[in-house]
Amino acid sequence: MSTGVVVDESFCFKEETQLTVLKTSHFFPGDGFAVYDTKGKVIFRVDSYGPDSRLKDELVLMDVSGKCLLTVRRKRPSLHQRWDGFLGERCDGKKPIFSVRRSSIIGRSSVTVEVYGNPNEEYLIEGSFPQRCCMFYNAGSTNESKESVAKIRRKVDSSTNVVLGKDVFSLCVKPGLDAAFAMGLVLVLDQINTSPEPDYIPSSS
Repeated sequence: MSTGVVVDESFCFKEETQLTVLKTSHFFPGDGFAVYDTKGKVIFRVDSYGPDSRLKDELVLMDVSGKCLLTVRRKRPSLHQRWDGFLGERCDGKKPIFSVRRSSIIGRSSVTVEVYGNPNEEYLIEGSFPQRCCMFYNAGSTNESKESVAKIRRKVDSSTNVVLGKDVFSLCVKPGLDAAFAMGLVLVLDQINTSPEPDYIPSSS
């Protein structure tokens, strides 16, 4: 089963939900994100400004009103590009609610996510984020029947059947998985794959 509430219960949908993620630009390419529900309403946004926006050590996921839902911060030094997620705004002494790290220092690697709770939950992300093709699995499932809890894929224009550019993509979230948590993981994947180190997440065979 998926982990349920990690960030906010209101973002745990009862049905499979396909969100549209748009990489936005205010002053420089790739500045932030806007996330839309199936009705075209903005539910999440991420704003960052400045020429170094592609390599941020800390990013904040907000709701449409600007309330801080989640902060993800890169842990330095970290050979595995570890990131920690904090509920709301991060402050000194505050403990993370989850961590994300590459499963390997070199070569092709998946990404492992550990959610701190009672009990702890672990997830695995496989695929190619630069190609907008990733699967999120509950790592607690057996290898023979890994439970898919979310996926990232290219967005297709329904009216023309044309695949859109990589700055627009779909985040499909299964019932019960916290969509704010899933979007926090997208922020980390984006930073890992725009870092100086070439990070690739292989598809499962």
